Amino acid sequence: MDPRKLKILQAIIEKFVETAEPIGSKLIYEEYDLDVSPATIRNEMAVLEEEGYIIQPHTSAGRVPTSLAYRLFVDQMKLNLMLFKKAKNEMEILRHQFDLKRVKEKLYETVAILAHVTQNVSFAMVPDNPRLFYMGLSNVLRKPEFATDPSRATQVVEVLENRFSDLLKSIEIKDDQPSFYIGDENVIPEIKSCSLLVQRYRYKGFHGIMGILGATRMDYPYNLAALKSAIELLE
Repeated sequence: MDPRKLKILQAIIEKFVETAEPIGSKLIYEEYDLDVSPATIRNEMAVLEEEGYIIQPHTSAGRVPTSLAYRLFVDQMKLNLMLFKKAKNEMEILRHQFDLKRVKEKLYETVAILAHVTQNVSFAMVPDNPRLFYMGLSNVLRKPEFATDPSRATQVVEVLENRFSDLLKSIEIKDDQPSFYIGDENVIPEIKSCSLLVQRYRYKGFHGIMGILGATRMDYPYNLAALKSAIELLE
């Protein structure tokens, strides 16, 4: 096929892929700089139709490509590096989003189990979004020191709901090592009746903080073992 007809056919295919509407010579002339007159485009389209590369639907004056046209187009097609980079970038973005969704689901599951086995509050920071979620608050509120002191219980709830994320950002947590903040060691005065155990986690390229919050008299050896086990199962 000569270069001029090929350019016209490629324009028809490109525009039809974009719009799913039959393509007329006027549209090709207006939107593609082919350096030919509208009459020439009409004549070439007539030839392309005779050769079986385009057809005219009964309900339109425009033309649409045939399978023969797509075959010719594909056989002469080369990898477009810009489109390759665009597709790769979009796939990487979507893969990241899918991975993040799976990480969040796994985190919720792990934190729920951790809260159940420790009978304390367990929590984690969601990766890519420094938002904290926690489970097991009722576990702590049932403890005698909180059940008999509503004001102390209220303080813990307010901290969890309003300031806990900021607290976690302000404390120093060693990589791969658990950190304890016991009673008066806590940065926020309202939770000095509690102890905090935190450690960093890593999962599928994401990372964050996971931990346990409970009464100062918590079972430290068991809670440490449970947190270590949770992070190990997550990873």
